[in-house]
Parts: sequence; C-alpha cells; structure tokens
Amino acid sequence: MASSGGVLSRFGADAQALCKRTWWVFVVGGIAYVIFGVLAFVNPGIALLVLAMFFAASVMVDGLFNIVGSVQNREKDGWWIMLLIGILGLVAGGYALLNPPISMMAFVLLVAIEAMLLGVFLLMLGYKVRKATTREWMLYLAGALSILFGVLVVVNPAKGSLSIVFVIAAWAIVIGALKIVFGLKVRSLPDRIGEKFASLR
Repeated sequence: MASSGGVLSRFGADAQALCKRTWWVFVVGGIAYVIFGVLAFVNPGIALLVLAMFFAASVMVDGLFNIVGSVQNREKDGWWIMLLIGILGLVAGGYALLNPPISMMAFVLLVAIEAMLLGVFLLMLGYKVRKATTREWMLYLAGALSILFGVLVVVNPAKGSLSIVFVIAAWAIVIGALKIVFGLKVRSLPDRIGEKFASLR
C-alpha cells in the first residue's frame, strides 16, 4: 500500500504538470472576459445581442438533448412528454436565433422574472427568520428591490436591458481580472507545490 507521502508527492507532480501546461488558459480566458466587459460598457446593445444569442442557443441545445433522451427511452411511460418539451425548445430556440430582437426580449424578460421570483423568496425568508434575528429588514429590503427591478424591466424592457448588461459587464471584468491574476501567479506555483510535497516523502 502506498504511503500518504508517496500519494501526495504524485499529486504534487501532477499538479505541477497541469499548472505548467494550462496557466495560459486562465490568462486568455480572463482577457476575453475583460474585453467582453469593456465592450459591453462601450456598446451595451451588441453585448445584449451576444447574450441573447447564447440564451437562444442554450434553449435549442437543451431541446435537442431532450429529444435525444426521450427517443432513447421510448419504453418509459411519459417519454412523449419529454419529446414534446424537446421539440418546443428546439423550435423556440431556433426561431429566436433567426430573430435576434425576439431573443433579446426573451432574455430580458427571463432575467426580470428571475429577479421577481428571487425577491419573493427573499421576502419569505425574511418572514421566516424574523423571530431569530433583528436584521430581517435587510432581506425585506433586498427582496423589495429585486421585485422592483424585475417590475421596472417588464414595464420598460429597453432601459432594463441596459441595466442587465451593465451588471453582467461589471461581473465579467471582475472575474476576468481574477482569472488573469490567478493564471500569472500559477506559473510559479508548481515549483512551490513540488517543494512542499517533497518534504512529506
């Protein structure tokens, strides 16, 4: 049976090889995130189109896999329901891809609905914990703001869509910067890992 030191040493060697070969993936991916974020701030309309197209493609792919899964399990009761769901997703996603304005509207409304549902859940959570803490008002406030945001987006999708894009853009820049920093740092990580696990042999 291999000793724990030997196992850890092999793990360290594997980590070294992996980090040496893939550190640039984090950097390139991070740069792509940052570029997208910056471009989204500069031209939110284009960013919304990209997000909407990705959303439509996701719906279509999900529908395709539903169709494949249902056909492969035709002996199961209710397989045709899954098939109909898949066909609906495939048709809706394909149609949205061919009609970008519809894709953007669907994406914006989906985010608005999710924001409103999140707000309702936060209000419910605040009500549930009101006897255990005096800070439940934070949940009430967050829930109310989330619902308000969702309602405003539904009432005025154009302005709401810009807000959504700016939030996503800020997130992309932050995540991208972190990935770049991690990728650059990890270049020297393998040597330190090797030294650390070598001492455990």
